[in-house]
Amino acid sequence: MNASAASTIRTLTQLRDSGLVDAAAAQNLAAVTERYALSITPEVAAIIQTQGSDSAVGRQYIPHADEVITAPEETADPIGDKTHSPVKGIVHRYADRALLMPTQICAVYCRFCFRREAVGPEHAGLSDADLQTALDYIRRTPKIWEVIITGGDPLILSARRLQTILSALDEIPHVATIRIHSRVPIAAPEHIDDALLNVLRTAHKPINIAVHCNHADELTANAVHALRKLRQSGVMLFGQTVLLAGVNDDAGILETLFRGLVAAGVKPYYLHQLDRAPGTERFVVPIARGQEIVKALRGKVSGLAQPTYILDIPGGAGKVPIGPSYLSGHDGALVVEDPNGLTHLL
Repeated sequence: MNASAASTIRTLTQLRDSGLVDAAAAQNLAAVTERYALSITPEVAAIIQTQGSDSAVGRQYIPHADEVITAPEETADPIGDKTHSPVKGIVHRYADRALLMPTQICAVYCRFCFRREAVGPEHAGLSDADLQTALDYIRRTPKIWEVIITGGDPLILSARRLQTILSALDEIPHVATIRIHSRVPIAAPEHIDDALLNVLRTAHKPINIAVHCNHADELTANAVHALRKLRQSGVMLFGQTVLLAGVNDDAGILETLFRGLVAAGVKPYYLHQLDRAPGTERFVVPIARGQEIVKALRGKVSGLAQPTYILDIPGGAGKVPIGPSYLSGHDGALVVEDPNGLTHLL
């Protein structure tokens, strides 16, 4: 399949016809795609066709029969969005920042998504009236210093719709900075066009984009070009990565990814412990293993290429760092471990 001429895969028939799954596998996935959205862009499909459906990229996007199995630890709203939603389209978990979710549609649907029960084409975005209600909440809440536009993926919105949102936020005095979370630069880089770039370039307040990327193979030439265009528009880029079994649960794989992100102008920001949404058991990496992986990067990789290993506490209690500790106590003194594993008294 030629990626430039292909269409986004949205059905099991298209998935089968693309060669990403065989007919028998497609038949077994009906229950999964009835429950969770499917979308694989030509950019992503081309990677998977080259590397295989069970590759690091394929595992992230191709449905799996186990997605209909819910483990005891898994919940439909693992980080408590609904509990902290004062009005439709707003999640306000921390005093100084709030999420604004204008759309629930994504360019691609990750099989481990923590909002998988709430995203997809069947879930409506905000109407004009809903958007104004959400913006009014931000206007009347002066503690909100940062607005994080997410969803869904806000960079699939039209340039005009995004301009409306950014212009409204520009006019709110207590909002100092704006963050956008997106997979689009990686999964659908053609969307980073002149119209979008002009909207970002003309915003008065700083725009930060958190780019979601989990494996270096996703950093195609097209994706890197899109990231560089975003940088040239004045946007600051940060990397969000989820630690995933069978995808990137290896220090060498993460080293290559983080170096690749920095080379493309993206500062690795968070390495997320998986949020336990339904049907995601096959992606779980134990925290102890995650700490070992993060520890193996210390001293080996520049600080520019090291994100914070983070856990979003189930239920909405907030994010906390869960990386390895290098300090311990011994006979009333502090002992520190260096990157080579040697200990030193302080």
